[in-house]
Amino acid sequence: MTGSAQTTLKDLADVIAKRGAESRSITAVCGPPGSGKSTLADKLAQMLNEADPGSAAVFPMDGYHFDDLILNARGWRARKGAPHTFDVGGFTQMLERLKRNEDPEIAVPVFDRDIEIARNSARIIEQSVRHLIVEGNYLLLNQDRWRGLLPLFDTTVYLDVPMAELERRLADRWQDLTPEDQHKKLAENDLPNAKLVASESSAAEFILQSN
Repeated sequence: MTGSAQTTLKDLADVIAKRGAESRSITAVCGPPGSGKSTLADKLAQMLNEADPGSAAVFPMDGYHFDDLILNARGWRARKGAPHTFDVGGFTQMLERLKRNEDPEIAVPVFDRDIEIARNSARIIEQSVRHLIVEGNYLLLNQDRWRGLLPLFDTTVYLDVPMAELERRLADRWQDLTPEDQHKKLAENDLPNAKLVASESSAAEFILQSN
């Protein structure tokens, strides 16, 4: 990405710590499906909390998946995970509320991958959290209502992973499916989503290579 600076995990954690030293700072961790966003976000929060206990928390975008009842009714179930299958308006409103940080605590939804359902009010973000790590595929997507998210972030980082490695990881994710269903899942949903994120995301402030 033009204008983005390469960084390391430690350097990124140092930047986040400084920017959230006095008040809440929101960091966006963006990347294609399978790039390791959740792992990175959790690792960043762990590093920040080791230095300053209770100062960091993770807010995943996936809690704003439309429920399967809605996806089935609209004929979108096969594309679950594509940009149009998220409640971007609800996600934006929650981010704005988290940025204002006026409440003693805020409950956010979390997606349960084991049952493919978002659990409402499944995680509490305390007012004392200064380093909020938000992770998701489309945080920097330069399309429609998604582009309105960018001003809410104080720090943005993009996970850069070769497409061949993404395909391998995504295939592993769906290894319990039949070979035919796995191929369909990858070819008709996951890989198109990955290519969209790689080609249509606004430039992040930092790029982190993921191996």
